Amino acid sequence: MTGERKLTTQKAIAEAIAQEMDADPTVFVMGEDVGVYGGIFGATEGLLDEFGPDRVKDTPISETGFIGAGIGAAIHGMRPIVELMFVDFFGVCMDQIYNNMAKIHYFSGGNIKVPMVLTTAVGGGYSDAGQHSQTLWGMFAHLPGMKVVVPSNPYDAKGLMIAAIRDDNPVVYMFHKGVLGLGWMTNNPRATGVVPEAPYEVPIGKAAIAREGSDVTIVTVGLSVHKALDAAEKLAEEGVSAEILDLRSLVPLDREAICASVEKTHRLIVVDEDYQSFGMSGEVITTAIEGAFDYLDAPPVRVTTPDTPIPYSHPLEAWALPSTERIMRAAQAMLVAG
Repeated sequence: MTGERKLTTQKAIAEAIAQEMDADPTVFVMGEDVGVYGGIFGATEGLLDEFGPDRVKDTPISETGFIGAGIGAAIHGMRPIVELMFVDFFGVCMDQIYNNMAKIHYFSGGNIKVPMVLTTAVGGGYSDAGQHSQTLWGMFAHLPGMKVVVPSNPYDAKGLMIAAIRDDNPVVYMFHKGVLGLGWMTNNPRATGVVPEAPYEVPIGKAAIAREGSDVTIVTVGLSVHKALDAAEKLAEEGVSAEILDLRSLVPLDREAICASVEKTHRLIVVDEDYQSFGMSGEVITTAIEGAFDYLDAPPVRVTTPDTPIPYSHPLEAWALPSTERIMRAAQAMLVAG
């Protein structure tokens, strides 16, 4: 039936890029293994066969070099999509990302645009250890000049990618490995969903209610949306109605949606796979306190990754990362106390 076609998140991302490349000759892709291999997470699958090596460019292992080349192309009228294979690799190319990609528009007095999408894989859960398992979206969100988006499902993945490509600002597009629907990763039934074939945009900066509820608000992003939904289903069996707010974008942050949900439920839990200190969880809680303090019936609670490198040991990694069980315990404790 029309409109009921289903794709994995990975295929939705690749389709979005293909459709924008077909519609706009200034759009091209570059990065490590994005061509012949199709990206190690499949985000550029099939693009080389369709568009050729002039528009799908495999690069040397030089993140500083090819991100810099993408920035140069963007300021000269192209719309590059540049893949940083793992967000953990930002350390070797942060000068290009933050001192050039994010600041050139400001430094030029608004005269030079940088319509570039920097895509990168984030997240743990696969014993990839401390240099391949971080999320770090809080770090990029903290630095002015870049929009930051994190899809949690196939529909949003396509719509946010199209919106990012069309945006005249630099956009950091962060996809969690656990939501992609790749066969060699942990099965996630929600990683496959209905995705319209025609191009569409999901507006950057607008959160979505992933589940309606009345007793507690759980604000989160990426794979943690799925863990929160699992927790909400189990909490419902105990008579607890949890509302799940999927931020979708960290920059701009939909502060109105956060406050509106807290005003409705009077309780707030923030689930964040990023590190606890100085990140998204603190910003969301501050937003709620500044905008909906009088509605809070209990202190907000954070379920996050502790301030330690992601462990290689699978049991230790499972302990460190947010889980359905940790979310449930947080909600149960809050409701008993409040």
